[in-house]
Amino acid sequence: MFTRQEALDQVERATSPTDLFGPPTTDADLRKGARRHYRGLAAVLHPDVVGPADRRAHAASAELTRLHREWCGATAVELRTATGTYRVGGLHAVGSVANVYRTDGPQVVKVVRNPALNPLLHAEGRALRALRRFTDRERWLRPYYPRITDSSGDVVRGDRAFTVLEPLVDGFVTLARVRRAFPAGLDGRDYAWMHRRLLRAVAGAHRLGLVHGAISADNVLVHPEEHGVVLVGWSFAVETGQRPLATSKAIAYPPEVLDGSPVTTATDVHMAHALMLELLGRGETRQRAFATGCMQDRPARRPDAVDLLDEYDELLDELYGARVFRPFALPNLETGA
Repeated sequence: MFTRQEALDQVERATSPTDLFGPPTTDADLRKGARRHYRGLAAVLHPDVVGPADRRAHAASAELTRLHREWCGATAVELRTATGTYRVGGLHAVGSVANVYRTDGPQVVKVVRNPALNPLLHAEGRALRALRRFTDRERWLRPYYPRITDSSGDVVRGDRAFTVLEPLVDGFVTLARVRRAFPAGLDGRDYAWMHRRLLRAVAGAHRLGLVHGAISADNVLVHPEEHGVVLVGWSFAVETGQRPLATSKAIAYPPEVLDGSPVTTATDVHMAHALMLELLGRGETRQRAFATGCMQDRPARRPDAVDLLDEYDELLDELYGARVFRPFALPNLETGA
């Protein structure tokens, strides 16, 4: 385990991926060692560990991710299943449980970072398969969920599980990215289309008895130009009435999760509207009041997501009248343009 200063020294001195992870190699043991080294540094420099004020560690964490992405891209790996072979390319995204990599084909692969967390990726696979069967019948819901196409299945002890997904790459950003772009909060007319689609995704999963369990800004993808929304991050998903398989320090949970009670569909309703408060501007009083009303401490007092579809539309009709397409674009975080 590194100290903060040791991790900073290593990353800040590195001028190339080789300085941190060694020369490019296909040797399995050397690659595992490089991954362990990356995880050790990343754990110490992660923003959740160092806190929001440690800008030096934040910069080092971003640089570490860049260097590791470059190293992975220089040492391609093949992942095999019973039905396919996937050549792993550059790192695309880093989640709480797994990393997502591009491939040389149309898919992306999601690989758990720590073999001890394989059960969480298996849980996500089960949830995504159930959602895929469901959306094959209810096609209007298909755009709201990731589409799984293949997976590692059970793996031997010490190996890492992975899933293969249809790509959600070009044009999609997380709501965390949107939040950073609009630090004063979003205009209610902009967040309206995002929340309407998020409610549909949540309601569809609830029809299957699934609880997402981790609705947060990092787990909602939006496509600004096309007004698309996809609910990702299903690693913590369980059936209603079950206890979560795990929790994340980066997520603000409702009371029933904090006290160890089983989760229900009401858990997702609370989290979706906590996210609404997080994204909306302070002046959006009517929508913020709506969100607060969906966040009762007692789960039984929260409305169902299905009912909220109509209730939220009624509120939008009162606020804005007839619905029209409202273009939405993200400013460049570096230039402010």
